[in-house]
Amino acid sequence: MRKSYIKIILSAVLLGTMVSCHDLDVPVTSELTPDVFPTDAAQFISAAGPAYVALRGNISVEFFHLQTLSTDEAIFPAKGGNWYNGAEFKDLHLHTWTKDHSTVTGNWTWLSTIIGTVNQSLSILETNMPAGTSKTQTLAELKMVRALAYFWMMDSFGNVPIITTYGDYSAHPNAKRAEVFTFLETEIKAVLPDLSDVVDVSTYGRPTKYLAQALLAKMYLNAEVYTGTARNADCISACDAIISSGKFSLEPAVSYLQMFYPNNGPQMKEFVFAIPFDATATNSFPFRATNLHSRYDVPRGMVAKFKMPFTPDAAVSTLPEFYKYFNDANDIRNKEWLTGLQFYDDGTPVTVTTTKKGYDQFYTGSDPSTPYTYQINITPEVTLRQDVASFDVGNDELAWNMGYRNIKFHPDATSLNRNQNNDVPIFRYADALLMKAEAIQRGGAATSGATALSLVNSVRTARSAAALTTVDLEAIYGERIREFASEMWHRNDMIRFGKFENKWGYKTNADITKRIFPIPNSALLLNPALVQNPGY
Repeated sequence: MRKSYIKIILSAVLLGTMVSCHDLDVPVTSELTPDVFPTDAAQFISAAGPAYVALRGNISVEFFHLQTLSTDEAIFPAKGGNWYNGAEFKDLHLHTWTKDHSTVTGNWTWLSTIIGTVNQSLSILETNMPAGTSKTQTLAELKMVRALAYFWMMDSFGNVPIITTYGDYSAHPNAKRAEVFTFLETEIKAVLPDLSDVVDVSTYGRPTKYLAQALLAKMYLNAEVYTGTARNADCISACDAIISSGKFSLEPAVSYLQMFYPNNGPQMKEFVFAIPFDATATNSFPFRATNLHSRYDVPRGMVAKFKMPFTPDAAVSTLPEFYKYFNDANDIRNKEWLTGLQFYDDGTPVTVTTTKKGYDQFYTGSDPSTPYTYQINITPEVTLRQDVASFDVGNDELAWNMGYRNIKFHPDATSLNRNQNNDVPIFRYADALLMKAEAIQRGGAATSGATALSLVNSVRTARSAAALTTVDLEAIYGERIREFASEMWHRNDMIRFGKFENKWGYKTNADITKRIFPIPNSALLLNPALVQNPGY
């Protein structure tokens, strides 16, 4: 099996359920206390487990929605009233979310839970774990989990409270975004020497020196957004620490798509840091891996047996504004999309039999109940045919087939379990190369003979795309779209490239205050020291 250490971590799910609450502003109570637990090596590992369980938490549903549906990458319309969810997805698309938005609240709570859980685990292990290399590394890894949560919190919410002490229940005010940046930079650099430089199954899913460098690189690349000061040279230096390590390499075109399949794992040479998912564990529901299950009442476990293809569910679809960047016919990354007329592997058209009214609910002919068979044809446009106000495309075959679908995180067709095994990469080697290219293009000095053009072309060549002759920021932006679709970086990219206020789909809102989300009302009620973000 692939995730030996993570198997131990996943066994700590029960321990994670012992904690009643981990909101930054609410006391954490647990039966897991320094005087009763832990006392031996196995228990020390288990004591760190809840932090990793919390990290897996909401990342593939609410976090994915927040980072993706707020951009031109995806749209999640209603279908005959289904999936309207109180305008949840409509507001993300239109940039009309409020401090009571459920997805915004869910993300604040999730990230706060990670931070609170890490604080608790650190408190216990610092007290009970004997001094030595194992303790030093374990504590450093936990602090990196917390740093990752704080990075996402800073990126999403801007000004957030900094709390690192378990049992501190006082009301903490927001720290300025630049202060959070400095806190993170200081903490990451402090723990970096204590992290492992081993990259194999024993460290898979655990923070290493290279996660620390990748996170620093991402912070430095966005430093002008976060602090007002560009840090391109520092970004290049952090990327070089990953590149020069020799621990990673680009997957060739033949295995690119396999990086996201249910059997991905530590064998993937590009994974700098990934969050493991296990279909047998709780809360292993990566939303992207279940978007494409058959909606024609055929259980997913029957798909392989009866050659039933993955057909479009009431799923997240992309927008033409995003898909237009997939413009090289030979690029392997095109194959992560479900588009156009659908065929079985043997070339037989995939057909569905319904009625004329079932195919088009607005059919006005005299024979609406007449059977009608059509070949599935997934179309690029998403049109709110039924009702614009309720964000509704209708509830017929035409509606179900609207919008190209990203199937990068392909589900396991043999599993009846809604949970999936697709591990979710957070940082990949390709990101280190493209971050370095962008930092050079933004004014940083090239190193090791690599130019922005050569770095971008190294990625393109690995994906069977034609090499570019010149490169600029727009070309790098497009390359990031092609490389990291459905990997939750597009909102971060759009803001850095000054495109988040553009128009796309049905969105026309150009309010710059939407670059960060509001502090949820529930958090404001719990912590009166918090100050709401501007514009909310």
